[in-house]
Amino acid sequence: MPGRHSGSPGRREELAAAARRRRSRRGTVVASVVSALVLLVSGCGWIALHASADPHTFTADGISGERPASGDGQNILLIGSDSRAGTNRRLGGGKGTVGRSDTTLLLHVYADRRHAVGVSIPRDTLVDIPPCLLPDGTWSAPQKSTMFNGAFATGLTADGNPACTQNTVEHLTGLRVDHTVVVDFAGFAAMTAAVGGVQVCLPQDVYQKDLSPGRATRGGLLFHQGLQTVSGQRALDYVRIRHGIGDGSDIGRMKRQQAFLASLFKKVKAKGFDPTVLLPLANAAVRSLTVDSGLGSVPNLLKFALSLKDIDLHNVQFVTAPWRYDGPRVALVHPAVDRLWADLRANRPLPAATTAPTPHPSATPAPTGAPGAGISVAVDNGTTVSGLAAQAAAALTTAGFTVTRTGNAPGQAPTTTVVEYGEGDQAQAAAVARLFPGARLLPVATGYGVRLILGPDYAGHSASAAPPEDTSPPRSASDSPCDDLSYGGPSSGG
Repeated sequence: MPGRHSGSPGRREELAAAARRRRSRRGTVVASVVSALVLLVSGCGWIALHASADPHTFTADGISGERPASGDGQNILLIGSDSRAGTNRRLGGGKGTVGRSDTTLLLHVYADRRHAVGVSIPRDTLVDIPPCLLPDGTWSAPQKSTMFNGAFATGLTADGNPACTQNTVEHLTGLRVDHTVVVDFAGFAAMTAAVGGVQVCLPQDVYQKDLSPGRATRGGLLFHQGLQTVSGQRALDYVRIRHGIGDGSDIGRMKRQQAFLASLFKKVKAKGFDPTVLLPLANAAVRSLTVDSGLGSVPNLLKFALSLKDIDLHNVQFVTAPWRYDGPRVALVHPAVDRLWADLRANRPLPAATTAPTPHPSATPAPTGAPGAGISVAVDNGTTVSGLAAQAAAALTTAGFTVTRTGNAPGQAPTTTVVEYGEGDQAQAAAVARLFPGARLLPVATGYGVRLILGPDYAGHSASAAPPEDTSPPRSASDSPCDDLSYGGPSSGG
């Protein structure tokens, strides 16, 4: 089919049509991976002959003329967009027709076609965005230290700007992107239903307010604690949950999305060659995708996917680019991220030291003699500075404490950090306070356990201290879906 670009003739008509096929919001990049997996397990041209259509394409007009050289292996850029136009509003709720990217994953397929690594790039990462093509045919000025997801929104079009994101990733990593894929809500829901659902794991019960924090009440139960199978709308809700688990951050959500991808890969591989499953799955996939012209037909998708058929589950890994908090944003950690990009450019496997599986947080014993061993604590942010609860939770976990949840404490505004404790818990509270100089111990008659409420003093200390870094190991597609569910603790937070 003809290519689409925001600067091409007949743009109004194209945008009207595009409103019926908008991309996904946070995390539905998993649909693009499914589409490749669907085709790779088929092992034949049967799907190509019976699929209902080819995927939509975007033109190469906006791809930079200054690109890295091709290397060994292949690099596929997978993008999710948060436009709510068309049928995607019914599935995702909310408003806004401008395509914005909240999830991006760079998939490196090694030259042996037996190993692959998917690297998540946090949406809030501060990066340099090179010149990008605008709807009027001109090129934008370079942008310095800008949020990564701003690349896809450059030009403020409904389709987004995948070429700009591709340019930014190539500039950031030094890797040449061979193919780019953008996905939407409706196709994702249909694909997860076509495989019979995907197994996920929840560390606690999740309610409607966790998915939509603006609700006045907790609402109904969305997911029960533990293992369960989700598909369609429920699968979409799972990959979008942010506030109901962990520290409430986008980082934690990315880790759960990686677990979903791993579980999905396992499910599709297990389905084998059954055409009754593969055809509806392939049809859902091609309806959900916007791809570069090189992948713009089912036969081309098949050719690419079949090149991956020998990858085993334990040889598919998902990692997050090494990062740290930089105020309310995210900074990449050097030289760790430089080594990651260099390894991928050289087609080297990730270092063995970083590939050991990480046990589920609830099953991880505290180090012998750790000051927090056997002590549970809830963490609330009593300031307006975002990310403090996550930072404090990381420090507590390192010291051996068990963080039961993180969250916000609106309206309390303590003048200093406070450690509340119930009857019999003073010693445990004192152990927590020793990690936060100047913290005040406060017994509460109606409370129980230990609760840390962070004040402005901790905000000032946090700004001058070295921010915590993410050192999580890669996730293998063969790992349990309950492993390493979230950065920052097992519950909601701020």
